[in-house]
Amino acid sequence: MRSGYAGYAHHAVVATTTSVLAAGVGVRRGWGFWRSGAAWALRSASFRLDTPVSGTAAFGVVIPGPGSATALVDLLAGLSRPAYGELRVLGEDLTTSRGRSAVRSQVGVARRVARPQPAFRVRGLVEHAARLARMPSRNRDPLAAAIVDRLSLTPWADVPMRALPDVICRRARLAAAAVHQPDLLLIDGLLDDLCPRDVAALADAIRDLGAEMTIVATGHDQDALALACGEILTMADGILVRP
Repeated sequence: MRSGYAGYAHHAVVATTTSVLAAGVGVRRGWGFWRSGAAWALRSASFRLDTPVSGTAAFGVVIPGPGSATALVDLLAGLSRPAYGELRVLGEDLTTSRGRSAVRSQVGVARRVARPQPAFRVRGLVEHAARLARMPSRNRDPLAAAIVDRLSLTPWADVPMRALPDVICRRARLAAAAVHQPDLLLIDGLLDDLCPRDVAALADAIRDLGAEMTIVATGHDQDALALACGEILTMADGILVRP
């Protein structure tokens, strides 16, 4: 994946497709503090993420605060709209409700902090995600089994989520987000606050998925993101900059 700034300077030397194109985008972290500059997750951000046609890659954004990371992921997933500016994701205009609705079916979202789902076992969580993505019934179970195996979750497949170690829960959420083979996989803090061995293993899994889909991963640990992502930006005061 390539990134361009200052008028969308293009650095790719191979054929690319544009996955994300933002021009002067602003999005609030929370509506309750709209008078404070700290309330802005993004302020007048312009950036472009280009994916090589011959293969995809992972793009990392280092963000100190979890609220800003979640706001950016929600924005790119079509779960919220920009307060101002223009934003296109996978060719869809996310300033419109139609565009946001269209892009939701093309993305997957894996979060470090997710709604508690104690009734699910790992296999059930992934199969449920496949149903929510409206995958054809003939494909659901084989693809769910394939992603569970690919992410080394088979030994944990029948274990309830509530009984899993944290790192396995994160891996299961990654599998659920990727089971429908989305065009864009968004990762919200999944690599943060893990021991080095677990970070390396999870980063390997993310990098492996990046061979087949575009990935945008957010988090506060730049070293961890660098293990999984080929391109890194940081966010400072709501503005995306190079590290």
